[in-house]
Amino acid sequence: MWTKEVINMIIQGIGETLYMTLVSTLIGYLFGIPMGVLLAVSDKEGLRPNPVLYKVLDVIANITRSIPFLILLILIQPFTVFVVGKSYGSSATIVPLVVAAIPFIGRMVESSLKEVDKGVIEAARSMGASDLRIIVRVLLVEARTSLITGATIAIGTILGYSAMAGCIGGGGLGDIAIRYGYYRYQADIMVVTVVLLVLLVQVFQTVGMAIANRLDKRK
Repeated sequence: MWTKEVINMIIQGIGETLYMTLVSTLIGYLFGIPMGVLLAVSDKEGLRPNPVLYKVLDVIANITRSIPFLILLILIQPFTVFVVGKSYGSSATIVPLVVAAIPFIGRMVESSLKEVDKGVIEAARSMGASDLRIIVRVLLVEARTSLITGATIAIGTILGYSAMAGCIGGGGLGDIAIRYGYYRYQADIMVVTVVLLVLLVQVFQTVGMAIANRLDKRK
């Protein structure tokens, strides 16, 4: 049962899962951080309250996050094909993963920035710091521990989404689990892929929390 081909397939599945998760997380943060900053800044208690901007971003985030990922996979298939030329495989899965990740990350970033002590912000303002300087030098710096913790949660969530993509040939460990564990009734392969997914999440969780604890100046 555990031939060289099967072992190579599992190794390739691990690589594809890491590829989808890490690339999606990176791109998600490239767009999610600005979205989270705008949400925090434009809120009624933010640096620059803007009800219209906040409401637009709030609605976009809520609608996107309300759509189950499996449905989102199918819903944006035409867009996925337009971007990468196909709707299956690990590279194609990155498109819906990013779409799902951006509002999730945006909300995580917003929450982290709102945890920053208002007194620190007021102190920076009293010294004549511009809004941009406050965002870059105060909000993002003071919230770094919470941001790292949020990134750890985001990676675990995106990894779980990547496994779901196996239902439509998304590649990675999720695809292997469904093709061999579900359709071919090979329970041993199913168990191994599940264990590997759990281990990957635990590794990301351990590393992320270690970094967050190291950056936490309260300790």
